[in-house]
Amino acid sequence: MAAIKPAIPSRRFDAVIVGAGGSGMRASLQLAEAGLNVAVLSKVFPTRSHTVAAQGGIGASLGNMSEDNWYWHMFDTVKGSDYLGDQDAIEFMCREAPKVVYELEHFGMPFDRNADGTIYQRPFGGHTANFGEKPVQRACAAADRTGHALLHTLYQRNVRARTHFFVEWMAIDLIRDADGDVLGVVALEMETGEVMMLEAKQTIFATGGAGRIWAASTNAFINTGDGMGMAARAGLPLEDMEFWQFHPTGVAGAGVLITEGVRGEGGILVNSQGERFMERYAPTLKDLAPRDFVSRSMDQEIKEGRGCGPNKDHVMLDLRHIGADTIQKRLPSILEIAHKFANVDATKEPIPVVPTIHYQMGGIPTNIYGQVIAPKNGSSEIVNGLYAIGECACVSVHGANRLGTNSLLDLLVFGRAAGNHIVASNLKARSNKDLPADAADLALSRLTKLETSTGTERVQDVANAIRKTMQYHCGVFRTDELLQEGVKEIMELDERRKHVSFKDKSKVFNTARVEALELDNLIETAKATITSAAARKESRGAHAHRDYEKRDDDNWMKHTLWYSEGNRLDYKPVNTKPLTVETFKPKARTF
Repeated sequence: MAAIKPAIPSRRFDAVIVGAGGSGMRASLQLAEAGLNVAVLSKVFPTRSHTVAAQGGIGASLGNMSEDNWYWHMFDTVKGSDYLGDQDAIEFMCREAPKVVYELEHFGMPFDRNADGTIYQRPFGGHTANFGEKPVQRACAAADRTGHALLHTLYQRNVRARTHFFVEWMAIDLIRDADGDVLGVVALEMETGEVMMLEAKQTIFATGGAGRIWAASTNAFINTGDGMGMAARAGLPLEDMEFWQFHPTGVAGAGVLITEGVRGEGGILVNSQGERFMERYAPTLKDLAPRDFVSRSMDQEIKEGRGCGPNKDHVMLDLRHIGADTIQKRLPSILEIAHKFANVDATKEPIPVVPTIHYQMGGIPTNIYGQVIAPKNGSSEIVNGLYAIGECACVSVHGANRLGTNSLLDLLVFGRAAGNHIVASNLKARSNKDLPADAADLALSRLTKLETSTGTERVQDVANAIRKTMQYHCGVFRTDELLQEGVKEIMELDERRKHVSFKDKSKVFNTARVEALELDNLIETAKATITSAAARKESRGAHAHRDYEKRDDDNWMKHTLWYSEGNRLDYKPVNTKPLTVETFKPKARTF
């Protein structure tokens, strides 16, 4: 690849969306159907975005199996969030849920059906009727391939709407002017190494999570925190990054996801003694308690010596009693995953599982329309020209622990809301602002540094060290000592990251450059996560702190805001006032 030249080409759009997963394509569909000129960048072909890995369902109170309503869904989400979720955003999401699911149905999404033709709904962790009284079936499913069906449905609609896709392109950095307005992104075509400025009146981040900062993860290799890295380098804060969900059932030794839908269909967790241990921890919801609760219970069983296998380092997920016919109909992908990654026939043998990092509750702070907000002088200011949606955003509807099926719901509700908000702003009538002279300087300087570096560090060595450090120091259970050591190690790795180089530059593929750019995003996300975790002196949701085992509402009912500059923290209050209903007051979480 030739050296990067200072003058680089530019293209103008009404809107540029970074990421072609569920949220990105839901937003782009609203924009393209409104006649806007919209470009969507994706590191992979759109239907291979990580939304494709979502298995279990979309949470919506359709009431097709038994009585249900959005208010019960809201209660479950607030309680599931360990009361750290903003209740106005949660009400908005739960009210909108049936609407976005019916829209998908009309788009042609192949949901499983009941005998009467209505959408089939399965039970899921933390979903209850009448404010926790009993489990309810709320997850709208397409077998165990719901994300796959969702992505294909949205992609087909976007093709019809003539959305412009930039496939195998990576956004490198935001373009901002002297006023702080966002005017687009600098992007790299991964195959050729060509750099281009993509100008936009509105830029939307839909870049997904950053689960690849851990060694054991259900996340795809593309989930490197690109949106968080770009936001952090632009001086924007990241919110609640200490809260990461460990999914209870990743295949032991492989990390591949086994959907909660397995337990929704009747699967149970058992220890080495064959005991259904969740009955002891959550007598009402048992195996369908929220994910943070189940993960900690599994970890406890393993630590107390009741784990399975020669190393007693996992438990078993048993679904044999469900019956082979039901498994093949409702959970076909799980049969395949169990066979390929655990070498078991799930109709005849239990699957070895262990808690595995899965989902990022925190992210770039936004309002319910997806507009990015940054605190300034004691108040919040909208960052003009920038939206964030999906897993890279923090609205915050997930708080300290996401309820299963609310991830796909989040994508749809806020992808649609951002699209509608932009359309309503009469974007087509406005002109693109002129780019500043230094529009591409930050991105070009990073690329030039890679080209000219004489450092001795290898990208993969530093990336693997980040994953090892995060896995050991920031796992299911945390302590002050572990976290403080982890902060020190991550900051040392940040220094090592500044000295990465390619030994023989004449033989470097563009994939290596992409990995080096991704490393910059991984380290920002890792710093935000472990610094925020070390500061929070309580246990709440997915943040289980051995030295502070109780939730502390007096001191820690607040959102964390992390800034890259100075690796510093600030805080803002949780919005406990819903839009139209009474506040759900914090209570002890029992299931």
